[in-house]
Amino acid sequence: MATDLDGTLLSSTGAITPRTRDALGRAASGGAEIVFVTARPPRAVRAVAVQAGVAGTAICSNGAILYDLATGDVAAAHTLAPDLGARIAETLATALPGVAFAVETGWEVLAEARYTLHQEDLFRRVPSACGAGEPIVKLLARSAAHTSDEMLAAATAAVGGLAEITHSGVAGLLEISAAGVTKAGTLGRLCAERGVAPHEVVAFGDMPNDLAVLAFAGAGYAMANAHHLVLAGAAFRTLSNDEDGVAVVLERLFG
Repeated sequence: MATDLDGTLLSSTGAITPRTRDALGRAASGGAEIVFVTARPPRAVRAVAVQAGVAGTAICSNGAILYDLATGDVAAAHTLAPDLGARIAETLATALPGVAFAVETGWEVLAEARYTLHQEDLFRRVPSACGAGEPIVKLLARSAAHTSDEMLAAATAAVGGLAEITHSGVAGLLEISAAGVTKAGTLGRLCAERGVAPHEVVAFGDMPNDLAVLAFAGAGYAMANAHHLVLAGAAFRTLSNDEDGVAVVLERLFG
């Protein structure tokens, strides 16, 4: 079972409800391996796993990091080269005037002065996000003047196949990974290693970065609160994250 976190497994308050925790426990007891597949970096996943009672492997940062929840070790990382990140940032600065950049390393955020978002106390301010020379798990592009959908369309046209570009619902924020690095790609490799066929996978998501995961899975569920592209593209639907939509499906599958 593969599930996104924000807007999917977590309620709008960021919590795992008792019903959802119980349903996850039943699924695990029934033989399911539960894999978080999230845009969140590792530092923001482990506490959720404890709250949910889930151990094992998490796919973090839109597929860039394979993370061991029990040990805190990074099993694999697929990063964007800093020089390519700088080239992409230069291209996007022209395509999206006023955009600001930050780099997610998996353990911290290196943010330029103009980059503003919540949790700024976690940022390390740098003159140039890509110029810091750190491995780039995700290049983050932020604009207060554009919607995420507008940014995605413009960035995809400008950058082409140099990188994977998506968003996970934060207003005015794009998330950019190395070419070929996606949630679905990393999940597919993990399933192949486990001997799990796509038709055996049940998946849940709500945002454009989840679309390929839902298409990969034999049963891909869009949350009722999902982005319109996800609602249109998913084969199945469940209730919203605030109505324990994931739990509803798991209860039907595992009793």
